[in-house]
Amino acid sequence: MTNEIEDRGSQIRITAFKAFPLGAKGYVKIETSMGVTGWGEINNMETAVAYALAESLAEIIMGENPTRIEHHWQRLYRSHRNLRGGGFMTHVISAIDMALWDISGKLYGVPVYRLLGGPVRDKVWMYPSPKAIKVSPGGSKPFAGTPADIQDLLKRVSDAREKVGADGAVMFDAHSMLPAPLVKQFASSLAAEDLLFLEEAWLPGNIEVMRKLRQSASVPLATGERDRTIWEVREILEAQVIDILQPDCGHGGGISQMKKVAALAESHHVPIAPHCTMSSLGLTASLHVAASVPFFLIHEGYSDVLPEEISRKTWRMDEEGYVSLPEGPGLGVEVDEAKVIEVASSPPRPFQWPDNRLADGSVADY
Repeated sequence: MTNEIEDRGSQIRITAFKAFPLGAKGYVKIETSMGVTGWGEINNMETAVAYALAESLAEIIMGENPTRIEHHWQRLYRSHRNLRGGGFMTHVISAIDMALWDISGKLYGVPVYRLLGGPVRDKVWMYPSPKAIKVSPGGSKPFAGTPADIQDLLKRVSDAREKVGADGAVMFDAHSMLPAPLVKQFASSLAAEDLLFLEEAWLPGNIEVMRKLRQSASVPLATGERDRTIWEVREILEAQVIDILQPDCGHGGGISQMKKVAALAESHHVPIAPHCTMSSLGLTASLHVAASVPFFLIHEGYSDVLPEEISRKTWRMDEEGYVSLPEGPGLGVEVDEAKVIEVASSPPRPFQWPDNRLADGSVADY
């Protein structure tokens, strides 16, 4: 007796690709021969360049089977020796990867986290929430600080602690704006229990600075949002200079790479606390990974990145700051294409190059 098993994904093909610039963000849409569509998000890139790159890269996968997600990731990432890696390339690939996972989940009628091995938790701890807050230095600082400078940073931490209480979580994101000597002054004044973690207290990739700060800081150290793909993350983990890894689904290669990065971190006994400044679309993609990996601490996510009606999510946050798992097939996000086009004509947050000069007019190297 012969068992015939129908593979629903064997005949589907990519038929169209669209990119929508949305200021500092962007959406991509992939259409298929079976009428199943997928959406992804480009995060924090110069709009015109990211849009053009997305349209160009789409030529590589046009007419292909969208369920060959890993194969397409490899083709896109290794498509040109002079463009391989880097922010623009990896951010755009991240969006395409999200859209391909969205299609696969919809095709098989399951949430994406089911395709990633299934959920390992029933809900996901997220910030900002009433019990978890992240604060920042408020701009680039000079190489070393005065007592007033240090007290200002410490007050930001104490004010946040007062808001969340002793049973809440406070995180401090230095945004690589604090040079190492100033971080050393600041961190040495913190008690171990003051912060859940100190984030990006150095320039990405500066292993030696990380090592020195780890020796002097009593609080857990975290980084990872700008360390793209498993190859960049591997160096940090092997150096043993962080306590918490912060992969970003929109920066590091999408769902495919984020899942691999989480597994790599687990092998080094380092939990992930995903970084995310995307809208509900990209945030939900990241939540699918968070739902499916065991070594996990907390997830970042904001509700005011783009107008809510552009992409409607299916998860909710409770009073304790936990969000439910995404519902529905694929990513579980309903995108209103007409609204996307409308917002694209007048984005709420146009891209702007940052002004990283110090008070004396010099350029900050962080």
